[in-house]
Amino acid sequence: MRPSLRSFTTISTIRPLNNTTRSSLSSYGFVCLRKMSSDSQKPEIVSTEEYKTDAKWLKLEKIKWKDQEGKERMWETANRATRPKAGVDSVHILALLHHPTKPVSTILIEQYRPPVSATVVELPAGLIDEGEDAATTALRELHEETGYGSGKAGEGNAEVHHVSTVLVKDPGMTGANMHLVTVNVKLGEHDPDPEQKLEPGEHIVKRVVPLKYLQHALEDYARRGFAVDALVASIAHGWQLNKQYGGIEAM
Repeated sequence: MRPSLRSFTTISTIRPLNNTTRSSLSSYGFVCLRKMSSDSQKPEIVSTEEYKTDAKWLKLEKIKWKDQEGKERMWETANRATRPKAGVDSVHILALLHHPTKPVSTILIEQYRPPVSATVVELPAGLIDEGEDAATTALRELHEETGYGSGKAGEGNAEVHHVSTVLVKDPGMTGANMHLVTVNVKLGEHDPDPEQKLEPGEHIVKRVVPLKYLQHALEDYARRGFAVDALVASIAHGWQLNKQYGGIEAM
């Protein structure tokens, strides 16, 4: 009998896989080993040139790079001009609300995004300030955009549970990157809905959705003309796949 799909969620992508695990994963098509030919080489960046603009938050760059055949190529990309020295642009926050008598829920926000000319349904998020780590930024932004927690570690009812490795976003267009931070929020039976701490000019609507209804909520948003962020859609789809296959032993 093969191991269940659930067992694979505990395997670290950083730790080397032993032969038994590699064989099991290969049987599911999860491991792809590709040998480079003797004539191939590792791709490399040759140079990066920034186009001069008056943009405050973004920069447009032209990258010269060599492919696996040693051929020089050009690539245009847009990156944030605000990236801190630590090298990561932002955090996105998967808040898990734990209530004594209600199902585990998460928080979505609705925010108009001019680049897509639509109101986008997404996770709470924010840029990492210089000198901050991802956990600090996540607690601060969660408090500002949703009112949950206190904005500081060790205070209030919000606690960082997990910080992901660095994740990239739309790498064919931009080098923008992020951490996905999971935050547990412990609620009491009669806790009131907290007020957002928005800055002037911010127009953000929050919505609490039970995880088990997340996929349906996003489908409803799409039908009503909202744009759905790819990250939150991926989380919802992953939740559905886990419900469908997570407890089934493969024969």
